[in-house]
Amino acid sequence: MTPLRHKATTRQDTTRRQALSLIARGAAVIGSASFLGACAGGPDGGLGATSAIAPKAAGDPSAALDRGAGGAQDTVKAALLLPLGGSIQMSLVAKALQQAAELALFERNTPTFQLVVRDDKGTPQGAAEAAMTAIADGCEIILGPLLGTSVAAMAPIARQAQVPVIAFSNDPANGGRGVHLLSFFATAETSRAVAHTIASGRRHFAALISDDLLGRDMEASFRRAVDLGGGRVALVEHYPADLSGMMEPSQRVMSAISGSYDSEHPIDSLFIPSSGDNAARIAAMLRHHDLDTNRVKLIVSSGWDNPTALREPKLNGAWLAAPDPGGWRELSARFAKTYNAMPPRLASLAYDAVTVAAAFATQPKGQRYVPANLMREQGFAGTDGLFRLTAAGPVERSLAMLEIQAHGIVTVDPAKGFTPALVGAPQGPIGSAPVVRG
Repeated sequence: MTPLRHKATTRQDTTRRQALSLIARGAAVIGSASFLGACAGGPDGGLGATSAIAPKAAGDPSAALDRGAGGAQDTVKAALLLPLGGSIQMSLVAKALQQAAELALFERNTPTFQLVVRDDKGTPQGAAEAAMTAIADGCEIILGPLLGTSVAAMAPIARQAQVPVIAFSNDPANGGRGVHLLSFFATAETSRAVAHTIASGRRHFAALISDDLLGRDMEASFRRAVDLGGGRVALVEHYPADLSGMMEPSQRVMSAISGSYDSEHPIDSLFIPSSGDNAARIAAMLRHHDLDTNRVKLIVSSGWDNPTALREPKLNGAWLAAPDPGGWRELSARFAKTYNAMPPRLASLAYDAVTVAAAFATQPKGQRYVPANLMREQGFAGTDGLFRLTAAGPVERSLAMLEIQAHGIVTVDPAKGFTPALVGAPQGPIGSAPVVRG
């Protein structure tokens, strides 16, 4: 995959699981080519360090951006904090998120709403400074930043000023007290998938999980969901994140599964979350051990949703939980038509954040971005389906159950309700928060 520029006809989407680990870990790894997907500059090719690049023609989505000049007094300002001045790769991602935000602004067509783009430079100090200048400019809500460390640095400033935040971090410690996290949480996918599996009559689980931060979070969610559903975890094995020692743990899992076939409680479900980078290796492992997928239901994660993994016959019939893919396909098409480039997978976060902020721009000052609006019970219809902002921080999404089949992925249980991402994140008044970790 080329990390800089792709034509609109090329589709190489980054999976959610790849994006999750990258935005949680921060700038050191966000430059991964797989994370960039097909993000590229717009037709003007510029990157820009603050807001819009240059005056645009009428009809261009970026025409409504603030460039530092004072607008009309009744203008409602929302700040968008992105690492536009970070590394080359990071700035490309940030530029694509800015373009997605511009597209939402253009499509919503709310004349009183103005988006003020600020460069957080991909650093905690830059995020703090960007938040302070945005608040001083009269912004009533902050969208972003992208990196967890940046959210942690600017959150106390926003809380002190009583300015709510819709950030793109997936670190739950960054949420609460007026900071809402509009990211993708793999733990929610896990909970939804396990609950559906148990409801289908399968109750005995094994798991093969990577030994890294995201893997440990998913294991905790997996165990909790199995316990809540009344199921049983027979075995969990871990493999190194670099896959160097996968053979032995995978052998133990497969031996346990085959050895349980004639028992009173045979293992009937195998949970194998993985990133797109690892999916091919794990698929090869499944072929090597000749797992009987007629007897054992595979439960995978959205990281398997990539062309290489989907060509693996052993994955036919596997289940995964994810937002309905239709909305993302539609946004990708509109983005490509506008900017002649495919967006990175996280672009929907910027698009949806602007949609939320613009929805209340016509309400009176002081009544726009109150908790009752931002955390309304019915949630919002976003690119990736219904979602609901929470007091705890992590977003709740409506997830569908999908099945991998030879001709593609199909929906076997439509999205319904809201699946919480995590529990136990900090809560409380907006202005009463200490600095939290990144």
